[in-house]
Amino acid sequence: MGEDSGVEMWNNPSCSKCAAAREAFELNQVPVTLRPYLDAPPTVAELADVLDRLGAQPWEICRLGEPAAAELGLAGWSRDEADRPRWIAAMVAYPQLIQRPILLLDDGTAIVGRTPEALAQALATPLATPITD
Repeated sequence: MGEDSGVEMWNNPSCSKCAAAREAFELNQVPVTLRPYLDAPPTVAELADVLDRLGAQPWEICRLGEPAAAELGLAGWSRDEADRPRWIAAMVAYPQLIQRPILLLDDGTAIVGRTPEALAQALATPLATPITD
């Protein structure tokens, strides 16, 4: 993350939920570093770390409605700990499967910012504070 930013956002420029998150941070004058995760996909280690920060399993943040999910047959994949690496590998290979926006906060937590409540939670984090001069 950038030195001046308390938030890194995995961003898809054409996603309305990402646009809402960008707008919320801008309105609240909270610096955010945008990561174009479709063009710069996470590594297996990065995605595993984000899942740990979210307290989530990969299938919980996987977009099963995407064509790649159907192509891979993800809906039929087992959802147990032994299959976690398989899910992560698929999401790294096809980053469009990753739910968005994911907000990585400097306090070590992460939030999937799809709802106004999730954005409010991210903005309430002490390290996501407005820029002051």
